Amino acid sequence: MNSQIILLLTVFIPFFGSLLLPLAGFLSIRLRNYLSLAMVLSSLVLSASLLPQVLAGGPVLFQLNLDMGFLGNAPCIFKADALAIFMAIVSSLIGSIIVFYSFGYISHYENQNEYYFMVVLFLGSMMGLVFASHLIFLYVFWELSALCSWRLIGFFREKEHILRADKAFLVTFGGAAVMLIGFIMIYVQYGTFDLNSIPHGSAISNTAMALILFGILSKSSTLPFHTWLPDAGVAPAPVTSLLHAAILVKIGVYVFARLFFVVFAPESVWQTIIPVIAALSALVSAGAAIMETDLKRIIAYSTISQIAFIFLGLSCGSPLGVAGGLLYILMHGLAKGGLFLCAGVVEQNTKTKDITKLGGLFAAMPVTAITFITCSFSIMGIPPFGGFFSKDMVISGAVEAGHPWIAFVFVLGAILTVIYLLRVFIMVFLGPVKTRPAGEGSSTMLISIGTLAVLSLAAGILIYYPATLIQTIIKGVIG
Repeated sequence: MNSQIILLLTVFIPFFGSLLLPLAGFLSIRLRNYLSLAMVLSSLVLSASLLPQVLAGGPVLFQLNLDMGFLGNAPCIFKADALAIFMAIVSSLIGSIIVFYSFGYISHYENQNEYYFMVVLFLGSMMGLVFASHLIFLYVFWELSALCSWRLIGFFREKEHILRADKAFLVTFGGAAVMLIGFIMIYVQYGTFDLNSIPHGSAISNTAMALILFGILSKSSTLPFHTWLPDAGVAPAPVTSLLHAAILVKIGVYVFARLFFVVFAPESVWQTIIPVIAALSALVSAGAAIMETDLKRIIAYSTISQIAFIFLGLSCGSPLGVAGGLLYILMHGLAKGGLFLCAGVVEQNTKTKDITKLGGLFAAMPVTAITFITCSFSIMGIPPFGGFFSKDMVISGAVEAGHPWIAFVFVLGAILTVIYLLRVFIMVFLGPVKTRPAGEGSSTMLISIGTLAVLSLAAGILIYYPATLIQTIIKGVIG
């Protein structure tokens, strides 16, 4: 099959296929479920099939001018390079596991047709965003992801949930509107929205950089825009896993890497400003996680802290740090996805998220307990789990870039990560029994969390392979 056709199908199968899911749900629940999974898996298989060609022969480019009537022509440009394919594989892999988990988790609730429609559309929007090589199309897919997340966060329709969904949408939408002004400034400077027409290493004004960074930080829930993400914990567990591990907050760090390494070269002052913002975000959120008692909010604050590690790696200017930041996207996605899905098993079977009301669940939920501590080890950075290598590379990269004090702050953040995750495990799974769960979830839920735990360990043991891919991305795409 032509590589350009494969690229289009990677985006269009989940994006437009999601429209069929409500109809499929009226015909058969099983048909809808497996069709949802097939659409997400198709993006995984198709994007992975492009990787050998891209590594051997360069990026795959598709361009088509769309006639927009009185608005003129709008170029639809998709580009599959190693960085885009890496993000597509990570997102669709974790997304597939989350959809499979949903078979058991969502079966108890209403509005299932809408749920699967929004989840698959969400993943389709992510595919469109990672492959978009035109700033306007990037912005459109960025906003579509915000629309899907708004609906999914308010899935249970309770007033408090809807208010928190509105908050998430307004923060990310407002950030995107500011970012769009930055895109327009790029157009004014270079006369194009096409990223392929802008030479690698081009200059970008500090004003445009600040405006775009405003949108990126709001999407990635980084200080001072971080409060919406813990509030989004009212959503179903697979939705929070999508937000934290697979898609939403990773959109920001991906666009940061795409714009400020592949295309533009910001002034060196940003190599200090962004790590300082990341350091503050890491410490504040880690401190909040230690004080929090809501299980999903603790894991949410952990996400904010770990995203700061990614920003540190990508912004410090060190090759080792950049490699660690990209590797962190994969390792964090696998482990954090597992933690949120474990939280879903606990919440659904105990009817509470308050860790002070939980305890002694190891005996009743051994698979969930082992999975939780396994994924926690990766987030903590315990060898030989995948998170150890990415965390070590990011902190070492900061030292290499001449930021020893910022590296020290992140070491402190890593210590706090160990403290709050061990606190959760001890209070929820060890000690005296406080709540007797109804069970441990369906087989699809347990298989899903177990898979993510195994992948978190395997990614560390087999670190040579993801590390080699990251090295290839840096040499071939970033330079």
